[in-house]
Amino acid sequence: MSSPASSAVERAAAALARLRRGRLLHPAGRTFSAEVLIWGTPGPPTGVPLLDLPSRWPATVRLSKGVPTPGSWPDVLGVGIRLHRDPEPPVDLLASSSAAPPVLRHLPLPRRGFTGTYSSIMAFRAGRRRLYLAVLADPDSPDLGRGLAGLPAVAGDDGPRLVLAVASAVGPWRPFGEVRLDGRRGAREDAALAFDPIGNVPPGARVAGPLAWLRATTYRGSRRARGASAQSGGSTGVTV
Repeated sequence: MSSPASSAVERAAAALARLRRGRLLHPAGRTFSAEVLIWGTPGPPTGVPLLDLPSRWPATVRLSKGVPTPGSWPDVLGVGIRLHRDPEPPVDLLASSSAAPPVLRHLPLPRRGFTGTYSSIMAFRAGRRRLYLAVLADPDSPDLGRGLAGLPAVAGDDGPRLVLAVASAVGPWRPFGEVRLDGRRGAREDAALAFDPIGNVPPGARVAGPLAWLRATTYRGSRRARGASAQSGGSTGVTV
């Protein structure tokens, strides 16, 4: 896409974000501090070290509604996970409510409750491989419930857990880690957090194509309207 086209889309996204006085995408949400434990991808490696090698990271997690609709009405729900890798740049993993079967994991699907399957929708490339990431509710942990008001204020060891998984376009999900939610952060921290799903991809992975271009320019315009950067907010500091 041409530079004039990118500038036009970015300006339009910034203008719409100013009208909303906040995020253009997924404006309503709740933010949590968290810990991400990665045990590695079972079976053949993906070629992305962050997915394949055991590690542990402090994280910030945001659960959100896309439109947003009132209360627990159906909406495209979102999970944003920022892995803090100081002194390296953060990694942002974003997923939208979808379904588990291969034919449906590429589509954002509205639903009422936060418990369920979330997919990256957009594919990542690792060498010649095409990978999709998923965030799955752990069936052995407490339910996340319906609506933002129903999300827990405090989580901890006995709180809801999320499972991280990877798959090819048609293969089964392969769990490679888990997310443990900790305490919920306040409205100021939630407003300060700004994700960059294109620039902050896991090392060894890349995104490309029209959807990646559109997502990059839209998020950039939204951040610009809020005076935020691609690394704003999170558990290591608050940027307003």
